[in-house]
Amino acid sequence: MKIFVYEFFSGGGLAGRPLPPSLAGEGDMMVRALLRDLAELRDVELLASRDARLPPLAGLETLAPLPGEDAFALYARGVAAADAAWPTAPETDRTLERLAQATIAAGRVLLGCRPHAVRLAASKRATAERLRQAGIAGVPTFAATDEVPPLPGRWVVKPDDGAGCDDAVVLPGRQAAIERMAEAPGRLVAQPWMDGPALSLSLLCAEGLARLLSCNRQHLGIADGRLALEGITVNAVPDVNGELAALGGRIAAAIPDLWGYVGVDLVATASGPVVLEINPRLTTSYCGLRAALQVNAAELVLGLLRPDRRDDWRPPAAQGTAELFLGDAACAARS
Repeated sequence: MKIFVYEFFSGGGLAGRPLPPSLAGEGDMMVRALLRDLAELRDVELLASRDARLPPLAGLETLAPLPGEDAFALYARGVAAADAAWPTAPETDRTLERLAQATIAAGRVLLGCRPHAVRLAASKRATAERLRQAGIAGVPTFAATDEVPPLPGRWVVKPDDGAGCDDAVVLPGRQAAIERMAEAPGRLVAQPWMDGPALSLSLLCAEGLARLLSCNRQHLGIADGRLALEGITVNAVPDVNGELAALGGRIAAAIPDLWGYVGVDLVATASGPVVLEINPRLTTSYCGLRAALQVNAAELVLGLLRPDRRDDWRPPAAQGTAELFLGDAACAARS
């Protein structure tokens, strides 16, 4: 099987436009981790795309954007040359959804979430409503047209289809949140601040089922009112009573088109875990799974193509952690 691996920021998605170093660095970290895992597998041939402004991927067939070629044309060229595609891209402006749709339209194997799940997860407001309908605790999410309840404390305003901490602003109260949303009605949503450790789940999903790989601790910072993800400790939180695995299973059942590697951001509040958002794609935590668990997560994802292999993986007896430092720091791991 020839697999086209496409990571938006490092793979030419911003050709002809400024390339933010932080996004390019994080994307490069993810694509190198994924390519390393896939390169170990038998009967797998690799193709990737690469922004010419970044160091080349040695020993690998790569595509570079042609003059005037946009992200979707480049992706279509890679998909046409492969049997399967593994896209990683922001959900903003339906980018990831369009890539998923293009893969299916080309008759290739999509190694990622189906377009319907991507569309739903791309909207924080729609995700919160689906979780509510399924009886899953999610952070209340309000648009400018909603009646925003007078909840005390801080609020966070962010783009409805933004990824992670992108453009997320912490505000002192409800009224400030309402005023902020009014600046871009229809684009921004408001969520009450949740007290508790910021965590994420790394899941394998298929056919409405999920398997928990790890629970990761997110290290967040606030500078000038803006949220930033500074680092991640992969596999930092043990699932002692199976609560987190059960949560992953309920999320997959509520959104059965989630497929492959999926990330879930949540807060461990005093009353239990509260889901913030679902990431229907590779997340940075993927980069630490090998060091923490001694597993090849890409192999596990490809195993989902064969129903008879979906129960092959079991957690190792000894598990460690992996520290991922974002920004200008390098990725380091300890196990």
